[in-house]
Amino acid sequence: MSTHDFVAVGLGPFNLGLACLTAPIDDLDGLFLEARDGVDWHPGMLLDSTRLQTPFLADLVTLADPTSPYSFLRYLKETGRLYPFYIRESFFPLRAEYDDYCRWAAGKLPNLRFRHTVTAVEYDDADGRYVVRAETPDGPVTHRARHLVLGTGTPPYLPAVCADLGGDLIHNSRYREHREALRAKRSITVVGSGQSAAEVYRDLLGDIDRYGYRLTWVTRSPRFFPLEYTKLTLEMTSPDYVDYFHALPEPTRYRLESAQQPLFKGIDADLINDIYDLLYAKSRPGPVPTRLLTNTELTGAAYDAGRYRLGLRHTEQGRDVTLETEGLVLATGYRYRVPEFLTPVRDRLRRDAHGRLDVARNYSIDHTGRGVFLQNAGTHTHSITSPDLGMGPYRNSWIIRELTGREHYPIERRIAFQDFGVPA
Repeated sequence: MSTHDFVAVGLGPFNLGLACLTAPIDDLDGLFLEARDGVDWHPGMLLDSTRLQTPFLADLVTLADPTSPYSFLRYLKETGRLYPFYIRESFFPLRAEYDDYCRWAAGKLPNLRFRHTVTAVEYDDADGRYVVRAETPDGPVTHRARHLVLGTGTPPYLPAVCADLGGDLIHNSRYREHREALRAKRSITVVGSGQSAAEVYRDLLGDIDRYGYRLTWVTRSPRFFPLEYTKLTLEMTSPDYVDYFHALPEPTRYRLESAQQPLFKGIDADLINDIYDLLYAKSRPGPVPTRLLTNTELTGAAYDAGRYRLGLRHTEQGRDVTLETEGLVLATGYRYRVPEFLTPVRDRLRRDAHGRLDVARNYSIDHTGRGVFLQNAGTHTHSITSPDLGMGPYRNSWIIRELTGREHYPIERRIAFQDFGVPA
């Protein structure tokens, strides 16, 4: 049994960034557990030429420590890609490049443990430590720590009408591995409103004349919303806005959480234009066998004999239609679920009036206010900064301050030009 200052569960970009930022701190001992074989960032969506929607400065460490040896620029230098990246003149790395960068950083860290599936977390009142139990290929192991950092991510979400539907429908998180099987079908439907739906549709549209399928994109949004990327709006991913949003009454925060989704779930404007240009080019010889359906909500679904029968409702006209398709891709996002392994300590965790974890301003979720910390599951408490890659180093700087009792990395207080609330 090992004892540590903290145990972090899950190794997505946020906990991986925490591992990088804590590596130089000699008096802070952390252990990172991951159920998978290695770091693998959204493998189902690593399509050719797709790129991040955030610039390279939003890497694992730079916005907390620009001198860190785990920066994206250091990765480019060590892999001989710094000058090509410079000549490319784009702030936005390729998705596959970012995935490779994360694996590069993970390979430099000695305190990551893969194939460690956490099964239970308990609390030992006698010595004030959490007991983390995990299964490994070599058998069960137990770790003890004063603090936990949860970074298990947000699992794929399927609409209720598609639960237990049967057939070979896929969530877009598994798109790449099933792409060839989809191309063999006579009809494919993509359901979703955001960047992932657009990337899948663009990829399938590129091969539509080669494979001859009918392609439909269904979105309940009234239009194909571009990601809001103007600079004053980007100030909402700031310490100032986190302070403002977190202090709002809970009902107000929940109302804003729903209204703000297009601010981080919109489609890259260049991708929208590229889709249009591709449609225009492919339509020159004649009509393209594709439809884009806006204002259209998925209300029902059935599967029989290799075909899906989708019930759709046009929300503005109030009309119901039926669509049949052989292939079905659900780009319906991700939703946080509290891990089952936390059941033994559920009484130590705070909940809000809606039953969701009540994330404090310092990112803690336990009643002591500094025992258990949560990564990327707080859009209801910390707004659109919660999933933003660029705010990961900022959040980790807060968590490190809580773990050590000192501000190891300087934490910005106010950076925005605008006031989000009534001026003092």
